[in-house]
Amino acid sequence: MGSRATAEERRRAVIRSAVTVFARSGYETSPVTRVAEHAGISSAYVMKLFPRKIDLFVAAIGDCYDRILDELAEAAEEAGDAESGEILNRMGARYAELISDRDLLLLQVQALASTQLPEVASAVRDGVGRITSLVISRARADASQAQHFLARGQLCHLLTAIDAFETDADWANSLTKGFRHSPAS
Repeated sequence: MGSRATAEERRRAVIRSAVTVFARSGYETSPVTRVAEHAGISSAYVMKLFPRKIDLFVAAIGDCYDRILDELAEAAEEAGDAESGEILNRMGARYAELISDRDLLLLQVQALASTQLPEVASAVRDGVGRITSLVISRARADASQAQHFLARGQLCHLLTAIDAFETDADWANSLTKGFRHSPAS
């Protein structure tokens, strides 16, 4: 990080490292020391920023949803005054590009797998709520369109996570038909 990094830059680095570490190893099996090592910051400093491991995981989940929301909002903005369906298509295409980032994709999977923890369930609900609100407000979507958008996004998420786009089987061809896809990185 270097001695010139601001406290906010170090905090951001820790959160981004947490996204990577938790995405790859999960909440339960990822020690804070691994996040600190990935960020190039002492464990003591990480613990100063995030006194509990759950706080760090929730911050990583929040960062994940912030990144999704920023991209979806940008896609909607680029669509201008287009019809709702076109705005939703652009937002969906942007999400498909975004989840080619395997860490971002897998952190969402890890978060869902950890919703038995109240703080995690709350963070995921908040993220889904913010996405739904954005879809309704920016795309002028009704409840049915919002449901379809999120359901399609979750299917795209699943298909990307299991590499269905790279699978040449009838079931995979059926489920991936009509989806735009960016290969996972």
